[in-house]
Amino acid sequence: MAFKDFKQKQSVVVVYTGENKGKTSASIGLMCRALGRGQKVAYIQFIKHWEVGEHTFIKKIQPVFGKNLYFFRGGKGFYNAGELSEKSVSDESHKKAAEETFDIAQKSVSSGDYDVVICDEINNAVNDGLLPKTTIKELIDMRADETSLCLTGRNFPSEYLELVDIATDMTKLKHHFDDKFIANKGIDY
Repeated sequence: MAFKDFKQKQSVVVVYTGENKGKTSASIGLMCRALGRGQKVAYIQFIKHWEVGEHTFIKKIQPVFGKNLYFFRGGKGFYNAGELSEKSVSDESHKKAAEETFDIAQKSVSSGDYDVVICDEINNAVNDGLLPKTTIKELIDMRADETSLCLTGRNFPSEYLELVDIATDMTKLKHHFDDKFIANKGIDY
C-alpha cells in the first residue's frame, strides 16, 4: 500500500506504558514535537512532586513558548511504592491531589484550547486506586475533536486498548537497578 492511500486523523490517543523507564521521557519528546510545530500543549503530571530533569527543562523552556505550554504538577509523591512512598503524606492527601489534577486534565482535554494534552503518570494514579479505572475512558471520551491525548504510566487498562491509536509498552531488557545501583541524575531522573 502506498502512502498516498493513507489518511490523517485530526487527533490521536497515545499511550506509553510498561514496567521500564522511558514513559515520561517519551511524552516529553511528544511535547517537544508538538511545540516545535507551533501547537499548544498542556502537560499535566500526576503522582510526581520532586525535582527531576524534565521539570527543570520545562521550567527553562516555558518562557520561550509562553501560552503554548501549560505545565501543572499535581502529585504528592510516590504512593503505594514501598520504601519510596511519601510517608508524611496521608492517603487522603494523595487521593485529593489526584482528583484535583484529574479535574484540570478534564478541563484541558475537553476545552479545545490545546492541540495536545499529556497526562503523565495517570495510569499509576488509577492503578494505585487514587482514581477510578473509568477515569481513563472518561478522558478519552470527553476530549475535543482536535485534541490529541497522551496517557503515561504503568499498567494501562488492557480493556481500553481498543480506544487508543498508538500504544507503546516500554519493556525492560536490562536495567542497572536490578544490580542494586541507584538511579543516575540526568539519565533516570
